Amino acid sequence: MSYRAPVSEMLFTLRHVSGLDGVDPDDAEAILNEAGRIAGDVLAPLNRVGDKHGTQFLDGTVTTPPGWREAYATFTSGGWNGLSADPDHGGQGLPKAIDAACTEMWSAANLSFGLCPLLTQGGIEALAAHGSEDLKARYLEKLVSGEWPATMNLTEPQAGSDLALLRSRAEAVGDGSYRITGSKIYITYGEHDLSENIVHLVLARLKDAPAGTRGISLFLVPKVLPDGSLNDLRCSGIEHKLGIHASPTCSMAFGDNGGATGWLIGDENKGLACMFTMMNAARLGVGVQGVGLAEAATQKALAYAAERRQGKAIGSAEATSPIIAHPDVQRMLLTMKAYTAVSRAICFLTAAALDAAHGPEGKAAHDRASLLTPVAKAFSTDIANEVASLGVQVHGGMGFVEETGAAQFMRDARILGIYEGTNGIQAIDLTARKLPLNGGATARAQIAWMRKAAEGLLKNAAPAFGHMAARLRGAIESLDRATSHQLAALASNRPETALAGAAPYLRLFGLALGGASLARAALASAAALKAGETDPAHAGRIALARFYAENLLPAAGGLEEAVLGGGAFTDDAALALAV
Repeated sequence: MSYRAPVSEMLFTLRHVSGLDGVDPDDAEAILNEAGRIAGDVLAPLNRVGDKHGTQFLDGTVTTPPGWREAYATFTSGGWNGLSADPDHGGQGLPKAIDAACTEMWSAANLSFGLCPLLTQGGIEALAAHGSEDLKARYLEKLVSGEWPATMNLTEPQAGSDLALLRSRAEAVGDGSYRITGSKIYITYGEHDLSENIVHLVLARLKDAPAGTRGISLFLVPKVLPDGSLNDLRCSGIEHKLGIHASPTCSMAFGDNGGATGWLIGDENKGLACMFTMMNAARLGVGVQGVGLAEAATQKALAYAAERRQGKAIGSAEATSPIIAHPDVQRMLLTMKAYTAVSRAICFLTAAALDAAHGPEGKAAHDRASLLTPVAKAFSTDIANEVASLGVQVHGGMGFVEETGAAQFMRDARILGIYEGTNGIQAIDLTARKLPLNGGATARAQIAWMRKAAEGLLKNAAPAFGHMAARLRGAIESLDRATSHQLAALASNRPETALAGAAPYLRLFGLALGGASLARAALASAAALKAGETDPAHAGRIALARFYAENLLPAAGGLEEAVLGGGAFTDDAALALAV
């Protein structure tokens, strides 16, 4: 079974949950339909090829799997690399919400392939926001077109999440350029054969820079210099990984022969702020990757469950039934489908907030996007892992072997909660940095948005809604109390208490926000049915929202208890771990 882009569900979510501004609905549908065609016809057929073949490394050269170069040429020639980029630099100027929907398709069809444009998009944003006019004139148009992809060079053997330990060095030459020396690891698409040039964004320290993260600068270091000569950098090896086999994860060496030439982005010693522009774009992108992978795993599991016959379903006249007729398999499939829909809504809400930040809402929308970004990244990628695992379970023994492809989803999903800031770091970011925004007002405003959805269910009560309103209200109140607890712990200088509950708090936030999102979708579908529309998808959305509310939202109470009372483990964690 090949991947089919769920364009109608994407458009429905954009219109009725996250909001779609800045593009005509008919244009949005045409764009997403064409993106779905590229994803299904060009990228999806290469997914298994890439997984089996992987990337090859020989004498510093990285070769991508068969078909990769042709697919990348098709992708870039269609303008897909710069959908949301500024038209002044060759971009399409489309909303980030539309770009997020397309990114979901690339990721669902072929996660390894989609990583290359994802990082380039972050490079575009960092350079556009912080680069000099000369650097932008020289590199932005090439990055936007995809002719020159970008990479993010942060991690070193001793410096992963803690960039204060970074050792790479930069020295001013005197002509405006710098000499970069050092080693980086885990550099996605650090070397490949998709393009003639690669634009590396590299964190390094200047001589006499302040210690810690305050002394880090960001540099643009191209593989090919403006005069056409090769820069003093190389790929020293590629990693052999659990998943995303077709995405080259490179070790990079800068300055074997005196120093790679680079140019400063932003101000000296302010590189981390510049890099976070790139990382925040990538974090939402990784969340969307989780949605895409969950969607692909769900589609495959649904198709298999409809074909595989085992046992006799209750009330069936047939000797054997498709396993989709058995209640426990239905529960697994509905869980997969509901969590995928919820993750999509959260990521689209985040993208829509980023779009709104450029409009009348301004700072309020920017703060909302800041609040939602760690939730989008961590919740959606946790869900991708859970959904991929359920997909293997639905396949049974055939899921554990590689033949069906279900196992690849599970292997590929595992990295999503790790790169671009582990999900534990996202939880810390949400609690320690994002909740206190505006004295907690940004978080309270988002909770108020959720309450409006619950109020809508109460005002438009229908038998098909079941206990949706009550379950959603209960989850929101759990989130509200947990939010008060986290803010109080921070205000009373008890950070260890707040951080001990950070992970369950993020899960609770995503769970409740997802419930409100599905409730809004259900209300819109109910209104459409009342108006005489006959699309069966409307009844399906209501049923899915009810399943989520009655079967998955009850976990909110347990998560609240973990936030409010589970932090005592920090007092004796050392004792327990020593056993």
